[in-house]
Amino acid sequence: MPDKDMAPSPGQARLPSRQFWAWIGLAAFIVGLDQWTKQYFNSNLFYQERWNILPFFDFTLLYNPGAAFSFLAGGQGWQRWFFVGIAAVATVFIVTMLRRSAKQPLFCLSLSLILGGAIGNVLDRLMHGHVVDFLLFYWNQSYFPAFNIADVAISCGAALLVLDEFMRMRRNKRQRS
Repeated sequence: MPDKDMAPSPGQARLPSRQFWAWIGLAAFIVGLDQWTKQYFNSNLFYQERWNILPFFDFTLLYNPGAAFSFLAGGQGWQRWFFVGIAAVATVFIVTMLRRSAKQPLFCLSLSLILGGAIGNVLDRLMHGHVVDFLLFYWNQSYFPAFNIADVAISCGAALLVLDEFMRMRRNKRQRS
């Protein structure tokens, strides 16, 4: 019987670690939360209806056929499949990186957030042809584009990815000194 601590032979596949599955579980939780909130607002608000929550924040129901800040929203439908393709490639890349780096907490947290957000938005594109947005911040007549939980996860994941890179560069600089 092979030793558990031995590296797998070249032809033998290595099973994903518990850490990997924890990161995948976090991404799945984000997908579930994102889809649940979108379903809630899609079922309880009419398109463009707004529920005022704070003097600078409303729940609303908007649809975005484009990407961030409605990028390519005016396309004739081709952008739906373009964004689905990008998300598919990103998903494979992120899962591969999670599997290789499962013991790097900040890096994996950032990837899990991005993965969950990307899958949440791609599910919208596949099911509806657009992304459901419902969080709206504004001040007087100035509005930030509406967004959703998936967008929050992607943005937080990207910020953490930048932080992780700065921390890695700092560690490398100290090691060279």
